[in-house]
Amino acid sequence: MKFLVIQTAFPGDVILASAVVEKLHEFYPKGKIDFLLRKGNEGIFTAHPFLNKIFIWDKKKSKTSEIFLILGEVRREKYDYVINLHRFASSGFITAFSGAENKIGFDKNPFSFLFTEKYEHTIGNGVHETERNHKLIAKLTGGKSSKPKLYPSDKDFQKISEYKAGKYVCIAPASVWFTKQWSTHKWAELIKLIPEEQNIYLLGAPSDSNLCEEIKLAVTSSVVEKRIINLSGKLSFLESASLMKDATMNYVNDSAPLHLASAVNAPVTAVFCSTVPEFGFGPLSDNSFIAQTKENLSCRPCGLHGKSSCPEKHFKCSGTIKAEDVFSLSLTK
Repeated sequence: MKFLVIQTAFPGDVILASAVVEKLHEFYPKGKIDFLLRKGNEGIFTAHPFLNKIFIWDKKKSKTSEIFLILGEVRREKYDYVINLHRFASSGFITAFSGAENKIGFDKNPFSFLFTEKYEHTIGNGVHETERNHKLIAKLTGGKSSKPKLYPSDKDFQKISEYKAGKYVCIAPASVWFTKQWSTHKWAELIKLIPEEQNIYLLGAPSDSNLCEEIKLAVTSSVVEKRIINLSGKLSFLESASLMKDATMNYVNDSAPLHLASAVNAPVTAVFCSTVPEFGFGPLSDNSFIAQTKENLSCRPCGLHGKSSCPEKHFKCSGTIKAEDVFSLSLTK
């Protein structure tokens, strides 16, 4: 049996899609499972034990030529099943003309009328994204959805071993969307509450380095600042996951690091600003917490993915979340 799973969206979506890989492997341990993702996300699946082949779509190149190049490669594989978790036309085109006997996806995809099976994708009913994705393979595997899972290697753990000399917390303060991102001064307030025997590691992409430096400067206490180490841009996805796994706590926004923590069952506290957990992207770790405003804001949520700025100009969904409340959540267990 040959499967192709497609998810060409952001890193968090790809991490959550790993749950589908887990479930397929559980029921078809001798099957071949391939994955199609966008360039930049391939590091999520480095040396993944259940994946046979990874197709990398460079979306910065000519869209038309890349689509047909990938389509040709997909058709040559002669898949039994193509399972498309992405809801947009480009991946739908590849699915529809993949040549696979079974083409499965969501009804929101513009090419779903050419799929052999399509399923409703509804956001806002409290169902987790992993459960929505599982609907596409439920006939093949039955039962409940798996949790997302990633596989950092010994090399990944060795790379970050120097940072594990004592207790520590990880903070991933950035997000692609501004209104998903807790404010800089709020992160600084949280850092001041972390016990003095613990180091604080700031994680993120290279583009997040300046934000992490701003947070360090906002702390103002030179004693605390010495414990803050900016690792943004210095660790891969799996190296970051390796570090998060053994942290006392990981503090994140509603963004990819949240799902990275879930995929290694790391303790996590997720701060939801403009978005809400009911959308289905909350944490799945055994030791997990959600922080959000206690005020009833008529403007929240302002969108599924967040926005580049607060439409109401006040950003109360962030400003009304107290650092003390975020820190105290993890003390309840």
